[in-house]
Amino acid sequence: MPDAPLLHVRDARVWRIDGRGVRVPLLAGVDLDVEASEHWAVLGPNGAGKSTLLALVAAAAHPSAGVVEVLGRRLGDVDARALRALIGTVPDLPAERFGTRLSVREVVLGGHEGRIVPSGRAYPAPVVARAPTLMGEVGLEHLAGRTFATCSRGERQRALLARALMPRPRLLVLDEAAAGLDLPGRETLIARLERLAASEPALASVSVAHHLEELPASTTHALLIREGRVVASGPVAQTLTAPALGRCFGMDVAVERVGGRFTARAARA
Repeated sequence: MPDAPLLHVRDARVWRIDGRGVRVPLLAGVDLDVEASEHWAVLGPNGAGKSTLLALVAAAAHPSAGVVEVLGRRLGDVDARALRALIGTVPDLPAERFGTRLSVREVVLGGHEGRIVPSGRAYPAPVVARAPTLMGEVGLEHLAGRTFATCSRGERQRALLARALMPRPRLLVLDEAAAGLDLPGRETLIARLERLAASEPALASVSVAHHLEELPASTTHALLIREGRVVASGPVAQTLTAPALGRCFGMDVAVERVGGRFTARAARA
């Protein structure tokens, strides 16, 4: 029998209860399967439900209804904290969450425990040895001793990527990793993600992005979501098209692909 997908989402629904006791849907029946070596992008307009879906993928929230299985474990039947330790997450967190004293090296090492504030316990020797390797892979070996809070946003995002890789995850989850970066910062981060896809062929990833320009050429699949519902899902050649993106964003879109990278803009008559 074939291996189970690393991520299996079936008819996932999430709602909140407003002040009048009425259900407000955030996700309305989402299906998604992610296999090893696949790299998925989740795109859609503001308020589409992207962050809600990513919270399920990262085992940070439970669905109100439906099935979500991450790394073969069903949410609701497993210790979510233990499961999160097996997932590499690049969060969209302000630098202040890590305080003003932690160095880049300490932030990366913290990925071993999945903690923002170090526990104070000594790290095992293999973990200590892995940190400089990961910092080298994201181009931060020269900043190991710098205070994380004083790094640029691009440097912090690359440090968080190294941190996410510390536990050797099979699934990597990225929450708008390139948002707010300038052009050099964005391209440096994307280059590191493309190298990661090549060097870790079994790794899978799910990434939320606002713009096609933020997607690495290594992106294999995309899920387009609008108002909590899937508009299109599948390989990028089938999903990142002008008609599908137009339905997703509610406007006429022109799409180009050069060297594996996508760009999108409003279509002109």
